Amino acid sequence: MEKFYLTTPIYYVNAQPHIGTAYTTIAADALARFYRLAGTQTFFLTGTDEHGSKIEQAAAAAGKTPEEFTDEMAAKFSLTWDMLDIAPDDFIRTTEDRHKKAVVLFLELLKKSGKIYEDEYEGLYCVGHEAFLNKSDLDENGLCPDHKKAPEKLKEKNWFFKLSDYGEILKQRILSNEFVVAPESRRNEILAFIDQGLEDVAISRPNVKWGIKIPWDEGQTVYVWVDALFNYISATDFPKGEKYKQFWPADLHIVGKDITRFHCIIWPALLEAAKIPWPKKVYAHGFFTINGQKISKTLGNVIDPVELAQKYGPDTVRYFLLREIPFGQDGDFSIEKLEARYQGDLANGLGNLFSRVTTLIATKLDGVVPEIVPTPRELKDTALMMAEMRFHEALARIWEEISWANRYIDETKLWEQAEKNPKLFGEVICSLVALLGEIAEKLAPIMPETTEKIRKALAADSIAKAEPLFPRQK
Repeated sequence: MEKFYLTTPIYYVNAQPHIGTAYTTIAADALARFYRLAGTQTFFLTGTDEHGSKIEQAAAAAGKTPEEFTDEMAAKFSLTWDMLDIAPDDFIRTTEDRHKKAVVLFLELLKKSGKIYEDEYEGLYCVGHEAFLNKSDLDENGLCPDHKKAPEKLKEKNWFFKLSDYGEILKQRILSNEFVVAPESRRNEILAFIDQGLEDVAISRPNVKWGIKIPWDEGQTVYVWVDALFNYISATDFPKGEKYKQFWPADLHIVGKDITRFHCIIWPALLEAAKIPWPKKVYAHGFFTINGQKISKTLGNVIDPVELAQKYGPDTVRYFLLREIPFGQDGDFSIEKLEARYQGDLANGLGNLFSRVTTLIATKLDGVVPEIVPTPRELKDTALMMAEMRFHEALARIWEEISWANRYIDETKLWEQAEKNPKLFGEVICSLVALLGEIAEKLAPIMPETTEKIRKALAADSIAKAEPLFPRQK
């Protein structure tokens, strides 16, 4: 049987889950549900990234040990995904023993490759990024543009990886699509970066207590991003587990566009050195702003996805994010836009159609759908759009059918046909029930709760006037 293994990035626990992390994880969940429903053996992984000096600092600021802090934050991420109806097959934490043991094995494979060496490095270190920056990365005031802080000048001994040896193989595999980088704009960025020439990268740091020690040098810990990248394999019980044999290489890494270099250059190069197969595809989505502004704790515009799910329902949040913003592009989030979609597309669109059909059956047919072979309008196939993560297009097509059905009921004054032409009324009702069932099936990966409500109502022996799918907001 075919398999499909997809991952989200694992989320750094120095901050709470927000609408941006929810966006990535909802998209991955929708895709995983799509493949599961198609009968493909699917493994969907998400989790939390929990090591590094930034976590030590965040824990200290919260008056907690790193263990207490990471336990609490990992639980918040897990709960958030539950609240959004996200159902991963595994949730990996980088502080788990299974992960730490796998990372040590990986480091030993890298050492054996001959591509690791010790050297001294002097540079500008940004704690926020947990990485060294070049002067060209800083703004005109010499600050990190993302964290608005001056990086520290550091001189230290590190273990380095010979990334400079891998430019040709990376370019060759990307150009041949053996290793797919998508969308095309990201692919072009990565190829341009490789063409500039790759520099070796430090993979360890001294004096960081909260991390995984380099097995041959106890005074150094592996860089948090190397540790984090290997989660995609440590979750498969590397190197001898059944999951590893069955699911690796990953079919798809979904990431944000800010971490494409890690995933499209450093990660495959490290795997090549360790003689581990590369993932098949990396897809980098865009970012979105909140009311036109960047998401920022300083601006106070961080939106809690749990609060949204509690107010509007998880399916509304899932629908809005995947309908409003074409996956792969940048977009903008606002409560006003969400409420407009809720009222227009959901309450007045799908909710209205469902309510009208069940009410007509309950009041005109005593709750019984006639035994007539259904002849629904053909719902344009959305499977390819879903597989290609064109969620907004798939949803737009489905809503075309919802709009058509609502217009048809209005134009034919269907409620009057029950007395005027009972045979036609029965046939049309049967077609509408079949269409609703088809719509529910197509929506199942994105709106699982709504789909279940529709299925349950239509499968009942006697169809009653149903509760609103999307109640009027107070």
